[in-house]
Amino acid sequence: MEIEKFKYCNSLTNYSRYKTREVKIGSIPLGGNNPIRIQSMTTTDTMDTLATVEQTIRMFEAGCEYVRITAPSLKDANNLKNIKDELRKRGYDVPLIADIHFTPNAAEAAAKIVEKVRVNPGNYVDKKKFQQIEYTDAEYNEEIERIRKRFTPLVKICKEYGTAMRIGTNHGSLSDRIMSRYGDTPLGMVESALEFVRICADLDYHEIVLSMKASNTQVMVQAYRLLLNMMEKEGMNYPIHLGVTEAGDGEDGRIKSAVGIGTLLEDGIGDTIRVSLTEEPENEVPVAISLADRYKNRSTAKKATEIKTIPCNPFEYSQRETYEVAGIGGKLPPVVVADLSFEKLDDTKKLTHVGYTYSEELDKWNMADQACDLIYLGNNEPAFDVPRGTKAIFDFNFWHTLKDKTSGFPLFTLEEFVQSDKKSFVVNFVKIVSADLQKEAFTKAANDPKVVFVASTENEHAMPELRNIFFELVKKETNNPVIILRDYEKINAEEFQLYSSTDFGGLLIDGFGDGVWIGSRTAINNKLSLDFVNRTLFGILQAARVRISKTEYIACPSCGRTLFDLVEVTNKIRERTEHLKGVKIGIMGCIVNGPGEMADADYGYVGSGIDKITLYRGKEVVRKSVKSEFAVDELINIIKEDDKWIEPK
Repeated sequence: MEIEKFKYCNSLTNYSRYKTREVKIGSIPLGGNNPIRIQSMTTTDTMDTLATVEQTIRMFEAGCEYVRITAPSLKDANNLKNIKDELRKRGYDVPLIADIHFTPNAAEAAAKIVEKVRVNPGNYVDKKKFQQIEYTDAEYNEEIERIRKRFTPLVKICKEYGTAMRIGTNHGSLSDRIMSRYGDTPLGMVESALEFVRICADLDYHEIVLSMKASNTQVMVQAYRLLLNMMEKEGMNYPIHLGVTEAGDGEDGRIKSAVGIGTLLEDGIGDTIRVSLTEEPENEVPVAISLADRYKNRSTAKKATEIKTIPCNPFEYSQRETYEVAGIGGKLPPVVVADLSFEKLDDTKKLTHVGYTYSEELDKWNMADQACDLIYLGNNEPAFDVPRGTKAIFDFNFWHTLKDKTSGFPLFTLEEFVQSDKKSFVVNFVKIVSADLQKEAFTKAANDPKVVFVASTENEHAMPELRNIFFELVKKETNNPVIILRDYEKINAEEFQLYSSTDFGGLLIDGFGDGVWIGSRTAINNKLSLDFVNRTLFGILQAARVRISKTEYIACPSCGRTLFDLVEVTNKIRERTEHLKGVKIGIMGCIVNGPGEMADADYGYVGSGIDKITLYRGKEVVRKSVKSEFAVDELINIIKEDDKWIEPK
């Protein structure tokens, strides 16, 4: 397939920042040749001027370049002036962004005060009652004209006052009109925004920033790519705001954000970042900075062979076709490899770090939900039999000396595999790098029914080079399963989580990769524990939506609209439900972020008033106005009604 048809970035192999037009946001311009900007959002009540000012200052001092503040009503919008005046009085010139969902009059008031307003086209003016399923072309166009009339005053105010605007689509809050024509799809998200952009263009207003946010990382990445593709076709180049909606907290929130945001940054897409964590907003800032800083000198990385054709559709998820080899590949979820090659396995307790505990009394191994599938031992023979639920991998030169060669499986270089007549009759792992695919030796291993490739790279720009390997495999019609191997030098724990989430996640959400493996150098050189590495790998698979190993929480990051303590409630729900593998629970602080932002959730817990909670099954309301003290119990009752409840062990 010609790459131009699917073009969404400058290059799929070599880092090159996508050039957008510059948009002025107060004293800090966005897009163009400017660096990737960092932003976050206050969680205070907008009417509490001093609390909002103090939090804004903390965010600014943490490295936040723009601060977003919710303005759900005209009263809140007008109070933005008091907040701005107090900040300026204290010497802080940080640009402020008003967050608007439903209220055009609040947007128009805010646009006269702050440097930027954010509107959600799915909520702003457009109808979202899901009462009309089909629209004729005439009805559809009438709705757009109605939007034009209601939206135009805001655009004119922004032009007059020099105010920028973010048109930010959220996956879960598309209007009934968009849903009727495009469905709950990335295309629907893009069209929802571009309808508003075209109105702005007709009015000669171009101080626009665009975003396509979703809690589903696959949908989020596809929507941004499609947005860039469609902008190219329409001659637009507006700056891009990147974010994963409702990523959650702790490790899960950081991993999920990196999978979505990092994937796009790898391709040079993104002019500003907001990492949405269910934590204090100043905690979001270092994460966003760490993600952005990785690309400051990326253009100096080793150049890879440029891709001329693309063998897959980047706007849709499609798992690469492979055959199964010993439980790897085919339609099975990706496997996790634990690298214990640097450990002397003289004690069964060492496997507890990768999900296995041994009972001497029962002579039995117990396996956790996040137990690794394979264990790489290099040249070390364990003093005990490894659990039956896993497989041992040895370096070929060591494996062929074992008396019992069925106790594990060999890892070859490509040359070793071709030259050796000693191979496993079950599975052989063969390490490859990009250059190997052009060698004659590769053809002797390709499509061997007992071969699993292990793809790695030393290129700093690792993800695109690894993606190039997968592209070549597809073009060559080579269907062996592939495990992705990455190793990192000089990296701290948070950087490891963010970088590995980007490198693996960017491949997995495109359907590439039948397994993930972190090399031993990473743990040894950076003093990272085995359980931390193992937990991160399972977290990446879950964030990329390719393997579910635990309960998923789609929790909003809190803002001035929030009606309860999100961190406290999220932890309370987590304590009661974290054993429900595969269940997705949305925890939203207000009705604005309720049915919209938790589009992917099986169940929803949404603040609907003071001390009042509304509970959802999918997008359907099943309990209204539940008192907070009973709401978690009622949520569990709903799960039980659906026969999805399991008693905790």
